[in-house]
Parts: sequence; structure tokens; C-alpha cells
Amino acid sequence: MIIAIGGASTAGKTTLARALREFYHNRKVITLCQDDFVRSVESIPLIRDRVDWEHPASIDHQAFLNAILSESRENEIVIAEGLMVFWHEEICRIFDRNIFVRLDYNTFLRRKALDNRWGHEPEWYVQHIWSSFEVYGRPPQSDNLLILEGTKRIDLQKVIQYIGI
Repeated sequence: MIIAIGGASTAGKTTLARALREFYHNRKVITLCQDDFVRSVESIPLIRDRVDWEHPASIDHQAFLNAILSESRENEIVIAEGLMVFWHEEICRIFDRNIFVRLDYNTFLRRKALDNRWGHEPEWYVQHIWSSFEVYGRPPQSDNLLILEGTKRIDLQKVIQYIGI
């Protein structure tokens, strides 16, 4: 089973992936975070002389795909999560379940203001993060999509029921 979890920065993707791993603790489960597949800084596009981490070219999608396929041979459940997890069509085709954690712009701004993992982000870049998500982070139209509200506590039983194992 390959499960995709997408959504805006700070929406709760990693938190949901962690909760699923804990729930399925008696199975072989691995989480692959798209952030772990970023290209070298030299090969990532720039925006205003700053590395554009929010552009699809910042991710080595082929390596991400290869890792998902490889881990699916070794694990019962592979959770692939990231801001642009739904961007690459070939990767999207291998997902058995698609979960999108929706977040409104104002909540994103509040949460991002508290997120100092990468240091202070200028206001223009925070707006760029959201704009890039709008372009590259939206899930495909599909009947096989569970949409969760990132502003509410995740109903894990609803997610488990959707996953079906």
C-alpha cells in the first residue's frame, strides 16, 4: 500500500504520517518525506537571488519515485509525504490512497510565522511559498482522495477507514 499525503507547508502532513506509523506499528511501515529528496543547492532555481525550495525543480522526483518503489517491495505500507507530492504524474499513478490536508491562507500565515526551522523567512518569500503551493501542491481531481482539514484535529479513525487495512 502506497499512501500519499500532501498539503501546504505547516498543514500537518508530517504529523499525520507519524500518527499513521504509530497506528500501524505492528506492520512494516516507512515514511518517505519529499524534503529528503531535494537537489543540490547549485541546481535549484533562484527567485530574487534566493534558492527557490518551492519549485518542482528543487526535488529529484526520479529518486523519490525510485525510493517509493524500492521501499514498497520491502514494506507493507509506504507513506510518501510532501508539499509537491501530487505534482509529478508518474509518481501520482503509483499511489493507492491520496490524502490532502487542506489549510486556509490565514492559518498558513500564522503557523509559518511560528515556524523557524529554516530561520526567518521574509514576508515576500512566505507569500511565494503559498503561491507555489497553489500551483504545484494541489491534488489531482480524483475519486480516490481524502481531504482533511488542517485546522482541525485529524480524525485518525476516518483516515484508517479510508486506507482500508
